[in-house]
Amino acid sequence: QVQLVESGGGLVQPGGSLRLSCAASGRTLNHYGWFRQAPGKGREFIARINWSGVITQYADFVKGRFTISRDNAKNTAYLQMNSLKPEDTAVYYCAAGGRYTADFDSWGRGTQVTVSS
Repeated sequence: QVQLVESGGGLVQPGGSLRLSCAASGRTLNHYGWFRQAPGKGREFIARINWSGVITQYADFVKGRFTISRDNAKNTAYLQMNSLKPEDTAVYYCAAGGRYTADFDSWGRGTQVTVSS
């Protein structure tokens, strides 16, 4: 497992942008995922990226607005969020899994993103 710490959340106006970071310590070359949970709703998948950064996958509702990336030298994953909407308000979580597995075995504590005017 790895320890994950998310950062970069905050309050942003509709149409604005934020970049979330997920710093990992411990195991390297993880695959990463981003998830979110809005009040009263279940956790939903946003995006994932494989260990090399070559393969990415997105939920339909964020395609064209969010971009997942990684910097293996920094052992960090990112989620660039553009054109934010009020319905994007949620706690955003980073998850990680080993290089050769598809499962996530480590989770961060989350960072709050609030989209409001």
